[in-house]
Amino acid sequence: MNTIAHWIDGQAVPGTDTAPVFNPATGAEQARVALGGSADVDTAVAAATRAFEAWSESSLSQRTQVMFAFRQLLVDHEEELGRIISAEHGKTVDDARGEITRGREVVEFTCGLGDVLKGNFSDQVSRGVDVHDFRQPLGVVAGITPFNFPAMVPLWMHPIAIATGNTFILKPSERDPSAANFVAELYRKAGLPDGVFNIVHGGKPAVDAILTHPGIRAVSFVGSTPIAKYVHEQATAHGKRVQALGGAKNHAVVLPDADLEYAANHITAGAYGSAGERCMAVSVAVAVGDAADGLVEVLARKAREVKVGPGNAPGTDMGPLVTKAAQERVENAVGTAATQGATIVVDGRGLKIDGHEDGFFTGPSLLDHVTTDMDAYREELFGPVLAIVRVDTLDQAIHLINANPYGNGTALFTTSGEAARRFQRNVHVGMIGVNVPVPVPMSYYSFGGWKDSLIGDSPIHGPEGIRFYTRPKVVTTRWPQQAQSAAAGFDFPTSD
Repeated sequence: MNTIAHWIDGQAVPGTDTAPVFNPATGAEQARVALGGSADVDTAVAAATRAFEAWSESSLSQRTQVMFAFRQLLVDHEEELGRIISAEHGKTVDDARGEITRGREVVEFTCGLGDVLKGNFSDQVSRGVDVHDFRQPLGVVAGITPFNFPAMVPLWMHPIAIATGNTFILKPSERDPSAANFVAELYRKAGLPDGVFNIVHGGKPAVDAILTHPGIRAVSFVGSTPIAKYVHEQATAHGKRVQALGGAKNHAVVLPDADLEYAANHITAGAYGSAGERCMAVSVAVAVGDAADGLVEVLARKAREVKVGPGNAPGTDMGPLVTKAAQERVENAVGTAATQGATIVVDGRGLKIDGHEDGFFTGPSLLDHVTTDMDAYREELFGPVLAIVRVDTLDQAIHLINANPYGNGTALFTTSGEAARRFQRNVHVGMIGVNVPVPVPMSYYSFGGWKDSLIGDSPIHGPEGIRFYTRPKVVTTRWPQQAQSAAAGFDFPTSD
């Protein structure tokens, strides 16, 4: 059976212990992955530290040439990488290709590195004195990434870190680790020097070693809110910069003036795409006033039309959940919702796929008359379950969203510009879509929510990524002529 090794200093490094990697569509073990710990992190940090000496002194031209080549390799190998992701995560190949594309956009952003790293210059701030600034890399940095986007989320981190002159250690999810190693091979083909990009697989021991290692300057994390809080606390306590993105409970509000067919189409895709295993998935539809009954009717029809099957099967809309435990947790949540008073409009539990009876499948579930005190509303289910909450007005919908502890993404479906403007100004959410269900920003903007969806204050990728992986220097310069007085004042210096 294939064993997925660490990648350190440009080569595969075996581990002393391993864990199973499953095919979610069949339920069968298909590989083993190395489980690293503090010794493996030490080895990776040592390699990255050596590589940093030369890479941090490389020219902008050299770095952008690597990124241009890497970007093209992601294009050339998109199908192959997509199938690797589908086989371990369960999502459809087309969905996997979509995440590769959205990750590649960040690589394209780094190809314009010369522009985004330009500093400022101020002439003659005082007599004969000029001031300029520039940014320098931090050193060795690390990323800890989730299972649901094994290509995209790491691509939101390491291209910016590497392009700005840092060296990088990735700790991907042990559930679907192969995409990371495939990306490492693409970096090698693109001409990235050994040791600049490293991978340590594993679970909590590897994470804790990264959070506490004195040689790592910054940590980027995406995952659940409890773990995001833990990462932020531990890493900052050990003197590191931290990006820590947590969970979500994303609402899509539908006003009575909205095109219900259009809204339901997009909410269905946003709720059930990737089996709901997205931090930007639509998990709550807020039906306002007269929109409710009609919206439920259309959503129910579209939920029943979703084709569930193996991710590599043509025509599949939604694949399995990533693990058996995830399948059981989601189906238990649907049952709990019913006991707490919700109406199960569409029940996806107990779904069996011919030829894949042991796969981790569950169908789309649609719950109506959900209230804010129910578990189906309060918890991040991370599965194909859409809850419908009914309110009377847009202001009530905004209050509902603002009272929720999460603030990652939200959407409004309407034909009213006034309503859209009021909504986007008043909701306490970091990313907002107007007639767009999954408002993930382009790479030249930054990704990050509010409240419990972002621990600390550092969003990810885009301009915020540049700032996170670099630190500024400000230089004040004077070049006096020989004949000028060399006298210095004892008072605090001011401009004149």
